[in-house]
Amino acid sequence: MSTTESTITLTIRLIKSFEFRNFKNLVVHVDPSTTTPQDLAELVKQKVASDSAFKVYRTVDFDTFKLYTKAFGAKTQNLIINLDHDEDWIMDPSIPLSSQPMPAIENETEISYFNKAMYEAYKAHPETKW
Repeated sequence: MSTTESTITLTIRLIKSFEFRNFKNLVVHVDPSTTTPQDLAELVKQKVASDSAFKVYRTVDFDTFKLYTKAFGAKTQNLIINLDHDEDWIMDPSIPLSSQPMPAIENETEISYFNKAMYEAYKAHPETKW
């Protein structure tokens, strides 16, 4: 994809395990005015399937995007995911990224991509294991 003025860089944090803090970053370039989370999910799925560095992430049933942090913004103390703001930072899959009802998706925003059932279980009992 060529870089244009409307294209932004996003870091997608693919979370495999909340308890063991297993995640890997995937950098993508998208147009936020036309790209929906569904489109983003397809793009991530293609990149994970084609890149051997993400082989262990191919079996994870990713289904939810959530804002983690924006460029130059404060990060949560939880190193794997932001446990706050579920109602407004989890993305609606049918709305373009630029129209999401949350803090604006800007260049260099980090977005967590994970399995919601695993997230709910972790949120109920936020323990880390080694």
